[in-house]
Amino acid sequence: MKPYLNRVFSNRANGFVSEINLAELYYKTIEKFGGDTAEVWYQQIRQSALHVIAPDEAITRSAAIWKSKRRDISLADCYALATTQARAQILVTTDPVLAKIKEVKIVHIPP
Repeated sequence: MKPYLNRVFSNRANGFVSEINLAELYYKTIEKFGGDTAEVWYQQIRQSALHVIAPDEAITRSAAIWKSKRRDISLADCYALATTQARAQILVTTDPVLAKIKEVKIVHIPP
């Protein structure tokens, strides 16, 4: 993931994260590392060059369509796919299930 983030942080690429996925990162970080770490990481993302995208009507509709077609992925992942379609060119993920989706250009980085 580091090469992609370096491109964003050096202004050679735009990076986006869905507001929904940021919430997911926050709660998963609380579960694994505690609230203090979650808050630090959350603030670092908010203050970084990454654009945090709140879902609008089109993204929400697209996420719902993804979910209706793909019961095997979470609603948060559907928002990631919908946000990618609306705002980005590539979805960078560590999720092997998302890596199998062909309708969106995805770069899978194994954890």
